[in-house]
Amino acid sequence: MDSEVKGKKMITILDSIVEKKKEELEALLVQDNDDPLHPLKTVLSQRVDKRSKLFEKALCSEKLSVIAEIKRKSPSKGPLSPIENPVKLAHQYMQAGANALSILTDASFFGGSIEDLKSVSKTLNCPPILRKDFIIDPYQIAETKKMGATAILLIVAVVQKRLKEYQEIAHQLGLDCLVEVHNEEELEIALDAKSPIIGINNRNLKTFEVDLNISRKVIKKIPEKVIKVAESGIMKLDDAKQLKEWGFDCVLIGEMLVTASDPQKLIHKIRKL
Repeated sequence: MDSEVKGKKMITILDSIVEKKKEELEALLVQDNDDPLHPLKTVLSQRVDKRSKLFEKALCSEKLSVIAEIKRKSPSKGPLSPIENPVKLAHQYMQAGANALSILTDASFFGGSIEDLKSVSKTLNCPPILRKDFIIDPYQIAETKKMGATAILLIVAVVQKRLKEYQEIAHQLGLDCLVEVHNEEELEIALDAKSPIIGINNRNLKTFEVDLNISRKVIKKIPEKVIKVAESGIMKLDDAKQLKEWGFDCVLIGEMLVTASDPQKLIHKIRKL
């Protein structure tokens, strides 16, 4: 899907998402027409000496940890679940033993909402929450801090060489980072940035094809001290069990949970693997 066709590069799903994100960011900056970066500067002036590591610590467990995701739809499969009450679902996840939450805030492609995250953080008294979105600018990192998240997703395929810069800003604001890679080249960028939490996405963000063997291959190059998270394509208990055997500390699960008849029972089973 990302190959050359008649001398022209095909537009991938990731390209479309990033372009839309640029449009959304421009609209946000227009709202702050007096000083577009003022909100960012305000938050950056409140930098902390060190992270609380709330999200990072939540993933440290002798058992397989679970990041339970609130996800309404995906670009590849369309609608998954209406999720009319994200606060109720988040509460169910945490009651069932989920170590942390992942909340999608991208509206156009995933049906997410910033308000979902704000309401969950406020109502559940700031549980470990990952803001799942496509970060392309430091403004969004400051925005993430203000909305009540404790961690942010940084996708190497999107931020590329700016990973270290973005990760440092997030850490200075007290946010943890889940740094997402898809191959060994992206992993090198994450390791150079000394990322303490690395997620391997089994889904190719350009084609949206899924292959769990990506995790088996890439995890071999990740140092022991790094928290290892498997993302995407985890559709049954055997998948989670296999990933644990390969050395993963945590699984991030969305579709399997939001389409399950009893997500709490499913989390219980995963935590017992």
